[in-house]
Amino acid sequence: MQRTQPETPRKQSRYDGIAEIDPDFDGTGLRVGVVMARFNLDICEGLLSACTDELLRLGVARADIRIATVPGALEIPLVLQTMANSGRFDALVALGAVIRGETYHFELVSNEMGAGVTRVGLDTGLPIANGVLTTEDEDQALVRMSEKGADCARAAVEMARLLKVLR
Repeated sequence: MQRTQPETPRKQSRYDGIAEIDPDFDGTGLRVGVVMARFNLDICEGLLSACTDELLRLGVARADIRIATVPGALEIPLVLQTMANSGRFDALVALGAVIRGETYHFELVSNEMGAGVTRVGLDTGLPIANGVLTTEDEDQALVRMSEKGADCARAAVEMARLLKVLR
């Protein structure tokens, strides 16, 4: 089932008199870094295309999107950390595809990459949308790549805006 985000933010307050922050998907003026793994390149390129198309649709300027590629999923956290520490980005996106094989390597890569991405976000306070697919086979990845790439763009923009309000 595909999730969709509203085209424009809608009133979210559930209780009278209690302030609630509405989602904001306006990417205008935001600087977004994207780290894409090159392993399973066709799928990763699909994720990247969907992500960048959605960032542009949300108002992020081409000049404010920076893409870095890495050999595989395990290299993603280090580059995210470097980008986060640079102070040049409002949000980051991790893109990749880890497809199950016949060895334990799938679990190792998936778990370590996921933990690394989460740690970078928590350690730096910068929102990171994790768009690294972990699937049983290539067909599952192909089905998910377009929507996941766009979802990550929306999550990155929404979280960057939310943190700006909270700070």
